[in-house]
Amino acid sequence: MSETLTFTDVEANICTIAHLIEEDKLYFVQMAGAPLMAVLLAKRTRVPAVGYVVEEGAIAPDPVFPLPRMMLGASRSHYRAVAWTGMNIVDAHAALGFMDYGLLACLQIDKFGNFNSTFTGGSYEQPERRFGGAGGANEIASQCWRTLLMTKLQRRKFVNKLDFMSSPGFLDGTPGARERAGLPANTGPYKVITQEAIFGFDDQTRQMRLIAMMPWVTEEEVLSKMEFEPLIADQVERMEPPTEEELAIIRAEIDPGGLTVSRGEWFTIDSESGQRVG
Repeated sequence: MSETLTFTDVEANICTIAHLIEEDKLYFVQMAGAPLMAVLLAKRTRVPAVGYVVEEGAIAPDPVFPLPRMMLGASRSHYRAVAWTGMNIVDAHAALGFMDYGLLACLQIDKFGNFNSTFTGGSYEQPERRFGGAGGANEIASQCWRTLLMTKLQRRKFVNKLDFMSSPGFLDGTPGARERAGLPANTGPYKVITQEAIFGFDDQTRQMRLIAMMPWVTEEEVLSKMEFEPLIADQVERMEPPTEEELAIIRAEIDPGGLTVSRGEWFTIDSESGQRVG
């Protein structure tokens, strides 16, 4: 009898992004949550020397595992940092071209990679739900060479029109749109990572393109969870589900108590085939 593996959509996102982290690049990461956990997982398992800068100004921290509960975003998460400056300083470093990748989460995203971190429903003055806002995400999305965006694959998140644009992608998708807005050339969103699919962007049209899927989901199921229809790669790759080792590290060392990773949709898959069961 084959074994099964159970995990949340947040854990799937963290593991997928951890597989994308490159050791010889510098990452500019939001101060807490799943994106930072993805960098820490990559550092713990695959790329121990990876460099990262945290949104509020800590440069190349080297925390000790297991992390204390509620540590992410607190001063203890910056233990053994090369330097702890401020948001303006690290934003200036991004503007100078020092940051290879930005790594952020978002509430809503459109087909050109513009995204919302501020509110959903209603108006800016009277929103149905208000969130923490962009913080430093605007600067990260504007100035890093490439930006990785994390969200959940849901119709309310992949929308035709954002309720509010907190941070720029390729704007209206026309050639030179970012440059006309005063943003550095050759920058912009690179990939959008979800629990069941990964998207890139077409070099000419700047539209989102489906490039990889988890083994338990079909193309039709992916498209049904989006308001807009993305482009489709000629060959859609297979994503690798989380492993038992990765999940053990997340649960015991990175997010003890599951304050972040236990929330969301749960998946149970057959470990051998990758197909969903139950």
